[in-house]
Amino acid sequence: MSVTQPQPAQGRWGHFGLSARLLLLTVLFVMIAEVLIYVPSIADFRRTWLSDRLAAARVAALVLDAAPEERLSEELEMRLLNGVGAKAIALRAGGKRSLLATGDMPPEVGKTVDLRYASRIDLVRDAFETLLFPSDKPMRVVGWGMGVDFVELILDERPLRAAMLIFSRNILLLSLFISAMTAGLVYLALQWVIVRPVRRLTGNITDFAEQPEDAARVIQPSNRADEIGHAEQALARMEHTLADELRQKRRLAQLGLAVSKINHELRNILTTAHLLTDRLDRVNDATVQRVAPRLVATLDRAIAFCESTLAYGRATERLPQRQLIPLKPLVADLAHLTDLAPEAGIAFKAQVPDDLMVDADHDQLSRALVNLVRNAVQALSHAGAPEKCPSIDITAKREGREVVIRVQDNGPGVPECLKADLFTPFQSSARENGTGLGLTIAAELIQLHGGTITLEDTPTGTCFKLIVPDRPGGREGNGEGRGALV
Repeated sequence: MSVTQPQPAQGRWGHFGLSARLLLLTVLFVMIAEVLIYVPSIADFRRTWLSDRLAAARVAALVLDAAPEERLSEELEMRLLNGVGAKAIALRAGGKRSLLATGDMPPEVGKTVDLRYASRIDLVRDAFETLLFPSDKPMRVVGWGMGVDFVELILDERPLRAAMLIFSRNILLLSLFISAMTAGLVYLALQWVIVRPVRRLTGNITDFAEQPEDAARVIQPSNRADEIGHAEQALARMEHTLADELRQKRRLAQLGLAVSKINHELRNILTTAHLLTDRLDRVNDATVQRVAPRLVATLDRAIAFCESTLAYGRATERLPQRQLIPLKPLVADLAHLTDLAPEAGIAFKAQVPDDLMVDADHDQLSRALVNLVRNAVQALSHAGAPEKCPSIDITAKREGREVVIRVQDNGPGVPECLKADLFTPFQSSARENGTGLGLTIAAELIQLHGGTITLEDTPTGTCFKLIVPDRPGGREGNGEGRGALV
């Protein structure tokens, strides 16, 4: 069955890949940086251009100062003014003012620029005013002189604006070149360092999603020690875990289907066995009369469990039908489980008060204890006991509003490697042909009663502690061994 993958939303950047976006953003950021550099640069260019004109005017001022009593020839005046690029030059030294001008002096000036006291903000403002709002009238420029008080110039603003436009064009071309070079280098670096590894990650995720149970699709982390390397390692661990979980769930699903089929056939077999067992009631043998009721009850429980499994399609436990039951007869019925290993000579001991009542489902509590005692019998039959006298001891007592049951044996104990997953399905069996379900089923049954089952630390052997609490709202009975009343 094919699954329709959601299509990514096409936004403003929908038609651009990650590399293209990085390239455009790099160009944009470089241009912004160039603009921030251009603003003070154009102001400095204008100030430098005017300062150069003032320096040339100072040379002309020296000529005027060298011949203070004589008027310069008109040809020399024109050469000095053309060299400076000014319509008039004026200077003041020692309280005396000198003027060098052409015949067509302008009647007024458009603005005055005093470079002696101009601030950075004034220079920037005047520079953009020259670029954006040029004036047809000449401008007056005042600056410091060498050996004189100050020097004044009357200039045409158009040559200044033309020079500023050429400078701006050169800055723009240089900025575009730097942006292109920087963006290209950044693009190649990011393409190699980030984009390609990220594409490898996304490609692996897509391939793994198509068949997550295939171990060959798990990403192979590189030797990188940066964030990309950490992401590859984390992705590899996640894919390994997910693949293992999916494979196990698939096996469990197949196992569930097989169990359902087995339960169907087993129910038929057990029903036939139940009908045959009913005939044992007519046999006048004392042993048969003692064993037959227990056998019938066991078959009834097996048939009920098979039917509930088929009804739900899986081995889901029903909610317990709790009532006050005496615990001692239930524990006494467990003694026959030692017959599973008659050659081991296992002794069964039970220390349960006669009047101890437990608020539980008889069938489910019996099944939980059967699983624990069966595990103990199997452990003792395979590994034996260090004291050469294998035994299983069951003790029970009431502690407040709960009944505490301990199932202990003197066998070799639980290996350390199994303790972490002791109640995990298919993980807790130490035997080659074990299923690893006994403790899991026992824990689930006790948890349905709101209780707990834990492994206690003991010097030798294994001891499981079961706590079965009374239902809320009950009333605790009198005496140490009596149970709560519902």
